[in-house]
Amino acid sequence: MEDFELFGNVEQAQNFLESVKSGRFLLSFVMSYSQTCEIPGITIAGANSESMKYTPPADAEYLHYGYCKTIDNIPMTPDGKPTPALLTKTALESASIPHLTINAGSKITPQLPFIETGLSFGKNISVEPAMTDSEVSSAVEFGRIVGRNMASLTDCLVIGESIPGGTTTALAVLKAFDFDAKTSSSIPTNPIKLKNEVVDSAIKRIDSDHPYSVLAKVGDPMIAFVAGMLSSASAVSKVMLAGGTQMTAVLAFASKIGFNEENTAIGTTSYITNDQNANFTNIVKQIADIPAISVNPGLNNSKYSGLKAFSEGFGKEGAGAGGSIISSMLKTGNDSTKFLNLAEKEYDRLSSLSES
Repeated sequence: MEDFELFGNVEQAQNFLESVKSGRFLLSFVMSYSQTCEIPGITIAGANSESMKYTPPADAEYLHYGYCKTIDNIPMTPDGKPTPALLTKTALESASIPHLTINAGSKITPQLPFIETGLSFGKNISVEPAMTDSEVSSAVEFGRIVGRNMASLTDCLVIGESIPGGTTTALAVLKAFDFDAKTSSSIPTNPIKLKNEVVDSAIKRIDSDHPYSVLAKVGDPMIAFVAGMLSSASAVSKVMLAGGTQMTAVLAFASKIGFNEENTAIGTTSYITNDQNANFTNIVKQIADIPAISVNPGLNNSKYSGLKAFSEGFGKEGAGAGGSIISSMLKTGNDSTKFLNLAEKEYDRLSSLSES
C-alpha cells in the first residue's frame, strides 16, 4: 500500500502485512506511569505535572466511550491539539477492531472495564531506581500471562501504550543496553539536553548487567510488562508493537528475555520515521532483524491546524496510533485520504464536545 513505508527486513515486512490483512486484529492498550514525567519541561503529556497522571486513563476512557470520565474535558490542548488517541479511535472504529485496556502501573485507574495487573508506577529515574528487580520480574511474568491469553484470541495482537515521560525512560533503557539511540519527543523542540542529563545520572546507578536489574534502575513498568507480552504472544500469533521510541525500548529489553522475531513487527507513523532528531529505524535495526512499518496518515493535508500539528512535530505518535492505522487500512483497504476524512469527522465531534 502506497501509504506504507517498509524499513529493515523488507521481505519479512511484506510477508507480515500479507499474512495479517485478512485476519483478526486486537489492540491491547497498556496504561502506565513514570514519575520521571514530573521533571519540569520533559514532556507535553498533560498540561502540568498534576494533570499528567490523568493522561493514560483519559486516553483509555476516550477510546472506550468517546469522552472522558476521570477528567471533565476531553484530551485536547487549549489551542485545539488533540490526543493521539483520536487517531487510534478513528482507526479502530473505521475497521471494527476491538480493544482491551490494561493497567500496568497507571497512577489513576480509569472508569471502565480493564485488566488489572496490580503493578506499581515507576519512580523518577533522575533521583532513584524506577523499580525493584522483583517488580520487574512480576511485570514480565504478568505480561507473559496477559500476552499469551490475548494472542490466542486474534491473528495479530497490536500493542499500544500511554505513559507520560516514557520517551525519557526509553532513552535510558536503550543507552543502558548500549544502543546508539536518539529518541523522539511529544514536542517539536525535543528537550534533548535535559533528557540526556536525566539518563546519564540514572545510568550511573547501574551496578549489574542483568537485564532485570538494568531495567529496574532506569526503565518503567510498561517496558517490562509489554516485553513480557511480546515474548509469549509472538509464540502464538503475529504481534505489532504500535508506537515509536517506547516500543524500541520494549524491543531492546525483549531481545534480552527472548521473543519470536519472525512473528514480530513494529508499526508507527511517518512522523516518527521522518523525525530528524531521532534514529528510530536505525535503532530497530541495531536491536533485532524485524521490520518497521510506517504509515503516513496524511494529516499534513488537514483543514484543521490541531490535526496538522501531528505532521509538524506535536505528538507524532502515541496510544498505539500508528499500528492501529496500519491495521485499519489493511482490514478496510482505506487509504490516507479516507482516513483523514474520518479523523476530521471525529475532530469535529470532539471540538463540539469541548464547546458544549
